[in-house]
Amino acid sequence: MKSSAWTATLLAAAALPVANSLRILQSNDDGWAEGNVRAFNDVLRAAGHAVVLSCPADNESGRGSLDTDPKPRKDPCMYNSCPANSGAIGSNTTRPDLNWVNSYPVTSTRYGIDTIAPKLWKGAKPDLVVTGPNTGPNLWAAVQFSGTVGAACYAAHQASIPAIAFSGGNRATHPWNTPTSLESAVFAEISANITHKVIDSGKPYLPKDVFLNVNIPEIVAGGGCSKASDVRYILTRINPGVISPPDVKWCGTDRLPTEFHVHQNTPCAVSISVGDAADKTTVDAERQKVVLEKLKPMLSCIS
Repeated sequence: MKSSAWTATLLAAAALPVANSLRILQSNDDGWAEGNVRAFNDVLRAAGHAVVLSCPADNESGRGSLDTDPKPRKDPCMYNSCPANSGAIGSNTTRPDLNWVNSYPVTSTRYGIDTIAPKLWKGAKPDLVVTGPNTGPNLWAAVQFSGTVGAACYAAHQASIPAIAFSGGNRATHPWNTPTSLESAVFAEISANITHKVIDSGKPYLPKDVFLNVNIPEIVAGGGCSKASDVRYILTRINPGVISPPDVKWCGTDRLPTEFHVHQNTPCAVSISVGDAADKTTVDAERQKVVLEKLKPMLSCIS
């Protein structure tokens, strides 16, 4: 990715190594050459993590949990990021940690966990899986169809690896070989903030069969939500809880707001939902409480 003022500022802020460096697998559903995923990759690597990117060769948004072994491709990858007739799986010629898989988001995550990353890590598998940041939000009903969420749920449910799905409010796309956009840089910083808070909380990073569904608000240059320090982090639930058991008690109530409600009514708020990787709905209060204790120092209440 070409240098830019946003990239330089962000990487400088992330250059200090974190206390705990992890093996992190990164995927998405927008494709391996999308700007958001590359900006987040830069920040995680600058923080000292060993990161392997394993994403679809093309934009595979809305594919949910589809999983089919990759087949050789005939056309170039998205943004001409790989040549025609490149096979079923490939990598950057100078960066073997940047990989594409000619299939769905879940498949790219599966291959990353089982095949690609272990080759680079002497047989080891990831400590954590992060997906996104997606171009556009994944809220409520959209969660069931999101490839970004589907990939995170595969990691947490089938592979038993803690996972976080990140999505951003801006829908614009940005090729990997253009200057980093403002929103990509801010999404990356916010995603790293949450990732490091989870890591610093210690093992197990998340409860069994749990993923986090994180939605970041739209970032607008010159507006009230233009940098990472502008946002508030709100603990939410994915689906409405009218007939659900009570949530964890937080902010004076035992019913968390939905992520959709927060994004419709609370300016510059990042919603963090504790999701059940088995069915992509909200988990029980007991597992919510575990995550609440891990994230509490960064969370706010809706005033």
